[in-house]
Amino acid sequence: MATDFSASDVHTDDTTHVVAVSGGIDIFSAPEFKARIQDAVETARAVVVVDLAGATFIDSSSLGVLISAHRRLALRGGRLIIACDVPVVLKTFKLTGLDAVLELVGSREEALASAAA
Repeated sequence: MATDFSASDVHTDDTTHVVAVSGGIDIFSAPEFKARIQDAVETARAVVVVDLAGATFIDSSSLGVLISAHRRLALRGGRLIIACDVPVVLKTFKLTGLDAVLELVGSREEALASAAA
């Protein structure tokens, strides 16, 4: 059964792209999530912020998308910053050990400030 999912894109400046997600990211919504993230990475932006403040759930397919984006951006000196303060979503990052690999901050504002620094 598909979960409610939506995503929006914001180009905050010449170097930063924000993908804001709400709802669950699961096997049903992962293809759209992947397309959004790939588009953001391919725009040659230096920083991609994934705002998960509205996310209710993420699964392994969404983690794979984030890891791939992180690697692709890092190869060209870019960064993936994930903004999230949702306990159930943060628990997924912690359980998988990805909180030590991916750059996680508590809010979009923190992510944008980090991107500008």
